[in-house]
Amino acid sequence: MSTHAKRERLLLADLLEQAGPDAPTLCEGWRTRDLAAHVVVRERRPDAAGGLLLNVLKARLDQAMAEYAAKPYEELLQLIRTGPPRLSVYALKPVDEAANAVEFYVHAEDVRRAQPDWSPRELDPVFSDSLWARLEKLARLTGRKSPVGLVLRRPNGQTAVAHKGTPVVTVTGEPGELTLFCFGRQEAAHVELDGDKTAVARLTQAQLGI
Repeated sequence: MSTHAKRERLLLADLLEQAGPDAPTLCEGWRTRDLAAHVVVRERRPDAAGGLLLNVLKARLDQAMAEYAAKPYEELLQLIRTGPPRLSVYALKPVDEAANAVEFYVHAEDVRRAQPDWSPRELDPVFSDSLWARLEKLARLTGRKSPVGLVLRRPNGQTAVAHKGTPVVTVTGEPGELTLFCFGRQEAAHVELDGDKTAVARLTQAQLGI
C-alpha cells in the first residue's frame, strides 16, 4: 500500500478503536460500527459495494453491511488494518492511493469531528498537495449537484471550478478542509464562504459528494 493511503488507513482504524463501536460519526445514521462495516464491505465485497452507486445493488449492499456490522468490532478493525485481499483491485498501489487516500482521510475526520473534544489536525504539505491534486480532478463530480456556481480556492490562490453557474460562491480553505466540504461535510469543514447570503445558505445545505 502507498504511503498516504496506508497512513490514513491505520489512523482511521486507531480512531475507530479509540471511539468504540457505538460512537457518533458525521455520516448521518451511522455509528462507528457502521462506518467500519462500510470500509470493509467496500474493499472485500465488490459484488455488494456497487450498491454505493447503483440502486439495483442497494439491497445486496444493505445485507452485506448488516452481516459485517454484526461481527465483533475488533474483527472489523483488524480487517481494516490488514487491508484488502491480495487479489482485490484495491491491493494495487496506484488504485490504493487514488481510491483510498481521500476515502480514509474523510472517514477519519468523520470519526474525529463527531466527538465533542476533537481538535484540528495539521496536514503535512505533501499530503495537502496530494489532496488538492485529487480534488482538482474530482471537483466537477463532487460539485455536480451544487445549486449555485462553486469555486474552490486554496489560501495560496490556486482555484478549481466545481460547478458552473450563477450566483457564484467561492469556498476558501486548506485542501483537507475543501475536500471535506466537497464530500458533503460542509458544516464540519473550516472554510470561508464568499458570495450572496442566499446562495451560501443553499450551498451549505446542498448534497455534495460522489
